[in-house]
Amino acid sequence: MVPCYNEEGSIAELIRRCRQSAFDVAGNDFEIVLVDDGSADGTWQAISAETEHGRNIIGMKLSRNFGHQVALTAGLSAATGELVLVIDADLQDPPELLSPMVEVMKREDADVVYGQRKTRAGESWFKTRSASIFYRLLKQASSLSIPVDAGDFRLMTNRVAQLIAQMPERDRFIRGMVASVGFKQAPFLYDRDRRFSGETKYPLSKMVHFAIDACLGFSSTLLRLSSAAAALLLVAIVVVSVYSLYSWLYLEVVPGWSSLMISLLVASFFQLASLSIISEYIGRIYLSTKNRPLFIVDKIKRSG
Repeated sequence: MVPCYNEEGSIAELIRRCRQSAFDVAGNDFEIVLVDDGSADGTWQAISAETEHGRNIIGMKLSRNFGHQVALTAGLSAATGELVLVIDADLQDPPELLSPMVEVMKREDADVVYGQRKTRAGESWFKTRSASIFYRLLKQASSLSIPVDAGDFRLMTNRVAQLIAQMPERDRFIRGMVASVGFKQAPFLYDRDRRFSGETKYPLSKMVHFAIDACLGFSSTLLRLSSAAAALLLVAIVVVSVYSLYSWLYLEVVPGWSSLMISLLVASFFQLASLSIISEYIGRIYLSTKNRPLFIVDKIKRSG
């Protein structure tokens, strides 16, 4: 199952390698599901051409760009195989690892085998380091055991794939959702390759938004931080009040504006920070109550 966004240059090589890997495991009993997430280049034309000239290929075109996690969900909903491999179109995660991942699944009697990166070729020090810190902080903040250094590259049974596809939340973090269903999940260590072609679809702004979705979707730590900040502010107010009373009684100092202004600014900062966090949660609840479809399929093509 492959979500695709502006990956025109990778489609042919992607399908060639995926087909060979799937054939080595299941013979001709497989399907390759490619979801075009509203690409602006010739990705859909490339997928359509492959469905016309190849076999075991399903192309799904969404009506617009819904985002990587939603496109992944659309593909999971269309997958019918006993096992489902989730892989990105950039070929950073080698399709050839399907066979050893199946072996791990059988040996461990697991429902999920997730790829855990040992190295990340072609990625900057900042991206590698920030991702490492993010995963470890999320693991500490969440009650779920979300694996560190693991992306969406994973092999899962069809029952897990359908459970994920049927989950109703809109701001999706598939890695956390897979962890939330339970069942036995086993790691598979591998070295991540460079992109086959094109540029990353996750610039810093999208990485930040993705991290926010993960934190708000799988941890209430930020809400607890608001309560902790309020408690600290209360302590600070008590200390300042005691000091002010002592100064008025014994020091005979002239009250100044600096301490007052600093206290007001600190209090205002904590109030605005708390309100912004609560507003983010409320906004997501509001959008969820609209019950709009998670994605809209424009076209589906199947190879003959």
